[in-house]
Amino acid sequence: MSHPEKFHAKTLKGLEQLLADELLELGAERTEVVNRGVNFYGGRAMLYRANVASRLSLRILLPIQRFRAEDPETLYRKVKEYDWSLHLDNRMTFAIDAVTFSPIFKNSHYVALKVKDAIADRFRDRTHLRPSVNREHPDLLVNVHISGKEVTISLDSSGGSLHRRGYRTGTFEAPLNEVLAAGMVMATGWKGERPFIDPMCGSGTLAIEAAMIAAGIPPGLFRKQYGFEHWKDFDRDLMEHVVRQLPREKKVSVPIIARDADREAVKLTRQQLRQMQLEDAVTLEVRDFKGSEGPPDGATIVMNPPYGERMDAGHIGSLYSMIGTTLKHGYPGSDAWILSSSREGLRHIGLKPERKMVLFNGALECLYVNYRTFSGRWKEFKSSETTG
Repeated sequence: MSHPEKFHAKTLKGLEQLLADELLELGAERTEVVNRGVNFYGGRAMLYRANVASRLSLRILLPIQRFRAEDPETLYRKVKEYDWSLHLDNRMTFAIDAVTFSPIFKNSHYVALKVKDAIADRFRDRTHLRPSVNREHPDLLVNVHISGKEVTISLDSSGGSLHRRGYRTGTFEAPLNEVLAAGMVMATGWKGERPFIDPMCGSGTLAIEAAMIAAGIPPGLFRKQYGFEHWKDFDRDLMEHVVRQLPREKKVSVPIIARDADREAVKLTRQQLRQMQLEDAVTLEVRDFKGSEGPPDGATIVMNPPYGERMDAGHIGSLYSMIGTTLKHGYPGSDAWILSSSREGLRHIGLKPERKMVLFNGALECLYVNYRTFSGRWKEFKSSETTG
């Protein structure tokens, strides 16, 4: 039996443990949580499955070289020593994607150039020909990661970020990254067993990801191509087998509700749901959150309100105070989750937080806070919980 290979899945900061759990569920033999990623072990079927079915991965990398480099010359020499004919030939195109966190290698563009030269020169020295560079659609995308003096060279099996699900037809203000939205839904523990509401839906990313989770639709199903499909050892039969083995799509049996006060936001959400053939799974409503109500037995509520980057402190305070009041009175018995970078705003919610996570929306460090609403007084709620 062949030894499992080591792969690396990149994700957003704060989602690492959720991703590790997801990869184990998808069949990884074991996982190791690292900063903004998870190392996982398995065969090629696992590599293909992770690309198609992982909701929380941005890219899946196959590390092929690890070494220390004190200077650009060592980097060039070590990369050139590797047998690139295992993955590349003169008819194929390639590109380099470099990420550096190093006082020695400060410029990632220069690092990418150095690695490109090393690969091209190895081919020229041996065959007098060199593969061409194609930055847009390379046959082989090589990822270079440098931390201090530690260099990892990997093949990018995804061939571009997996957050691009294929349903984005337009954007309304600042849309959530699809991986972040999926992570926000998965962090709540919701799997489609009770109503789900996004009351400030914007372009609808949270509701769409929730619908895909409830329907069991793999996020990569609409993707046209993966990087590994160009690899010299790509096994099409295995890939087709992996796709056939994925769970079948289910009918969504609980209400998933996306609301927004802005008619254009709801229109865009409808367009994107149509793109995914999910318009029957989500109820859309043009509605202000203020004074609104949820189902009588409670719901899972996930919201990404404005953070107040363009608002003064008074406005942000009253907005978040309104959110807290509406949750308390209109949504009793619910599990509410709010993502915000505004600590000031969150202080005005006026509800007792159950849990907090730190997540990043782009460069903004946000708190993802869970509040549980209840009917009656807090003490009564707590005593009914302990006796129940």
